[in-house]
Amino acid sequence: MRLTCPHCGPRDRREFYYYGAADYLNRPAADAPAQDWDDYLHNRDNPAGVTQDLWYHEQGCSAWLRVTRNTITHEILAVDAVAGGAK
Repeated sequence: MRLTCPHCGPRDRREFYYYGAADYLNRPAADAPAQDWDDYLHNRDNPAGVTQDLWYHEQGCSAWLRVTRNTITHEILAVDAVAGGAK
C-alpha cells in the first residue's frame, strides 16, 4: 500500500505509523459525562467500507495525516494533513 503524503509525495506504507480511527480528533470536553469518555477511549465502530484513519509520517516529515480509505477494496480515497505544514 502506498500513501501520498501532502508534503513528501507518494511513499510506501512502511514509512507511516497507523494510529487508529480519526474519531480520536473528536475529544470530549473535560467536563463531559463519564459515558462520553468511556465511548471515546474504549468503544469503536468497525465499519466495512469508507473510513477515516490517523497516520503519522514517522520516517518522513513527521506530519499527522487523515487518510480516507475503503476497508473493503483497500483504495486510498484521500490523504490530508491534520495540521498545516510539515513539522
